[in-house]
Amino acid sequence: MKGVGETTAAITIVNALPAGIGSAVGIDLPVRAEVELHPAGSHGKWEVNLPEESRTPLVLATLTEALRRFAPGSSGTGALRLTSEIPAARGLKSSSAVGTAIALAVAQATDAPIDRLEIARLSAAVSRAVGVSATGALDDALASLAPEIVVTDNRAESLLATYPVPANLGVALYVAPGTHKPAPELLPAFRNESENGRLAGALATRGEWVGAMRMNTEIVERVIGYDYGGLRARLDEHGAVASGVSGLGPAFAAVGPRERLSEMLETLPEPNGSRRVVSFAAHRVHREGP
Repeated sequence: MKGVGETTAAITIVNALPAGIGSAVGIDLPVRAEVELHPAGSHGKWEVNLPEESRTPLVLATLTEALRRFAPGSSGTGALRLTSEIPAARGLKSSSAVGTAIALAVAQATDAPIDRLEIARLSAAVSRAVGVSATGALDDALASLAPEIVVTDNRAESLLATYPVPANLGVALYVAPGTHKPAPELLPAFRNESENGRLAGALATRGEWVGAMRMNTEIVERVIGYDYGGLRARLDEHGAVASGVSGLGPAFAAVGPRERLSEMLETLPEPNGSRRVVSFAAHRVHREGP
């Protein structure tokens, strides 16, 4: 029994911490989970080998929950292999993408019906349980699976809206050094921005993602202390449609026309960080989505 789960990184349109409404969209930084299972019976437990560097609480808990969900009452042995191009703890949804890739691989290996929203809900539940995410980040998990902008109510675990990514747009991405604090530690500060978070979520739900992304980054910059206002203004002059902090940062994404992405990239900071142009997951050229 073999299964493969392929998912992607994502960037933030609206962070769900202030008001529970989140929005995100996948970008072409992939994660791949390959699982091989050998059932041995209905008693005992699963013993799945995986490399030591992959034995994180998130990976182990997701694998356990996926086997419980998609192979109930069974046991056996197996192996799991993970590869990821997403830098961890930078705001690019690495945890959500890893979680959904594992769940997707196990579902495929066990011939379980694959429902993207249910896969995303599984990932979100595990993220909350292990303390990776305060809200579960249903929006991030679903964005790692779906080739479109998604808007979710993370409190109700429901999908509010989806809409396509304009085909002429891409992303100039800046990944600063350092990592962000765990989301649960920042939740109280973000709750003080709940009214602004609701307004940003309402914009995203109506499909006004540019305004939503702009409002969201202003919220995150105030709470965490990023000073990206001047950079955002310069990017606007060089063709950016929208730009801002992704997740809790320090990653910063600028969205603009494909023909101006190189110009936008040169505007982004470089010292001690990395810059690159990426496509939206919906516009992947060399890989097929899940």
